[in-house]
Amino acid sequence: MTKNTPPQKEESLVNFIPPQFSMSLLHPKYWGVWLGFGFIALLVNVLPYRVLYWLGRGLGYLSMFVVKNRVKVAQRNLDLCFPEISQTRRDYVVKENFKNTGFAIFESAIAWFWPDWRLKKRVGYYHVDRLTKFEEEGRGTLICGVHALNVELTARCCALFSPGYGVYRPHNNPAYNFIQHWGRTRNGNIMVDRKDVKGMLKVLRKGKKLFYLPDHDYGAKHAAFVPLFAVPNACTTTGTSILVDASQCAILPVSCFRVGFHYDFRIEQDISENFPHRDPEAAARYINKMVEKLILRGGDQWMWLHKRFKTMPDGKNKGIRYRD
Repeated sequence: MTKNTPPQKEESLVNFIPPQFSMSLLHPKYWGVWLGFGFIALLVNVLPYRVLYWLGRGLGYLSMFVVKNRVKVAQRNLDLCFPEISQTRRDYVVKENFKNTGFAIFESAIAWFWPDWRLKKRVGYYHVDRLTKFEEEGRGTLICGVHALNVELTARCCALFSPGYGVYRPHNNPAYNFIQHWGRTRNGNIMVDRKDVKGMLKVLRKGKKLFYLPDHDYGAKHAAFVPLFAVPNACTTTGTSILVDASQCAILPVSCFRVGFHYDFRIEQDISENFPHRDPEAAARYINKMVEKLILRGGDQWMWLHKRFKTMPDGKNKGIRYRD
């Protein structure tokens, strides 16, 4: 295989039907999507990385004055999670977070449109041999990450060494969805629909890898209310428990945070040995501890503008609300 040749995809284990190109996607109502992605793809391949960095962060800072409701969401999340830190510190983290959110637009484009050689020059890799360790033993691997702003880059880095399966949420815009799927799969990754739990289990039982993000609020269904930082009852998915209990897979935490102008891509040790089996609430607590450690590795690069605590248990914590 030549240096710039994408890895060959294996036959899919899931019944996911990828979006197909059709002439209908060239309808004028989608021209804005095509032109927008084309322009961004051109920028990230022509401009130096540092120019992209300053341009993206500048746009992110300006966005604070446009999407003020999301600024309040980020402030509220930090108030809840870290009540001990000063207001000055929280304001600083919010400002940095929005700057990084602006740059994340370019980071996603880098993940989708950069060649391997250029990406590798910006990334430091640690313990990537763990990505294939369990697959070689015929055991499935749950690659657990968090919603860092550059999560697309994290998935791309995984694919550089060992492509796997990723949980996919289709976009409502067909043209956007086609480009998004192309960007996520062109380096060998395969998508599985987020509602296809049977498909995810099949992947893990066949000894393959599944890239999974258990850190957001996905609603009260199939969830437990357990601590996350200083919030005592954070709505946390029990999907991790379902996947691990049914497949006996390994669990590898993964992170890819920016340090200066480079990325620190790390695969942690397997944490499945102490995972609480057959106890969804205890398992959710366990996973949240992992999530906390990963977030603190790059605190200003996590998705604080997401309404992480929008779902509350009945009759409890009624004060946790977001002010739009």
